[in-house]
Amino acid sequence: MILADDLTAINRRLAAHWPLLSGARIFMTGGTGFIGRWMLEALARSESTAEVVVLSRDPAAFAARAPHLSARFHMIAGDISDFAPPPGPFTHVVHAATDASAVLNANDPRRMFDTIVAGTRRIADFAVERRVQRVLYLSSGAVYGAQPPTMERVGEDWTGGPDPRDPKSAYGEGKRAAELLCAIYGKQFGLDVVTARIFALLGPLLSLDIHFAAGNFIRDATAGRAIRIESSGSAVRSYLYAADLTVWLWLALMRAPPGTTWNMGSEEAISIADLARRTAKLLGGPGVDIMGREDAGWNPGRYVPSTAAIRRQLGVEPTVALDEAIRRTAIFNGWTK
Repeated sequence: MILADDLTAINRRLAAHWPLLSGARIFMTGGTGFIGRWMLEALARSESTAEVVVLSRDPAAFAARAPHLSARFHMIAGDISDFAPPPGPFTHVVHAATDASAVLNANDPRRMFDTIVAGTRRIADFAVERRVQRVLYLSSGAVYGAQPPTMERVGEDWTGGPDPRDPKSAYGEGKRAAELLCAIYGKQFGLDVVTARIFALLGPLLSLDIHFAAGNFIRDATAGRAIRIESSGSAVRSYLYAADLTVWLWLALMRAPPGTTWNMGSEEAISIADLARRTAKLLGGPGVDIMGREDAGWNPGRYVPSTAAIRRQLGVEPTVALDEAIRRTAIFNGWTK
């Protein structure tokens, strides 16, 4: 199975590092989402004895989807904006809870912004109160706003940002404000926060029916439908495979220098139109229809990171190329050649 093979590969890459979490007690938000689920799957496959308490809006639903994880880790019910802090000491926090919903960002940007910022403040207060050793905060490449078209890859030193006059910036500005909160808590309270600015992803467990273009393309191609692009398809993206991201995130939690901020994504840039054509060709879809309408998304331009910093400091590299990432995601969702 694709997922089992990926988890074996992850464990092989992290085997020498898991002992750093010996005796750890981790509080995780967002553990039932795409990225959090991958992190939990990896830890469950390891020999680590680390204990994880996972905040979930619906623990019963998650237990039905992933009973092995529900049995391995302790689930508590609550929302990031309104939860009862779990009792006891904690050594680490992984803060991954954000509803990265294009619909919410478009229809209720105030709620999007408030959830990100208020949720992060609650987590930071919790971490200070419990004297947590380290927080891993999952931010987003959206904090950079519109990447200049002449900038091939955006680095962590780029100081651009989302347009504060545009409500579509609620997600990016929320992540940006949350990063500032983390910096404030670092200076004022000595909280060690490591930040991962995550770009576009592919892999098993990714929902194919929400706003992620790559997932929608795989859904349509495997169903034998032409891939439909409403825009011109000129926006440029890059896609990191989820298993690679999982390794990078666990290593960041365990090994990053205090206060580090790293981009996490692929440097292999591709236009949305070319991604659609590539997906159709790989999976045997009938083709691509490009409507050429104005792009209604938050970023109709370029969204490609430089990952030189994390590759240099942790010695990591992407191990799964784009074509293989598309293929594995499709196979996990039932596609056969």
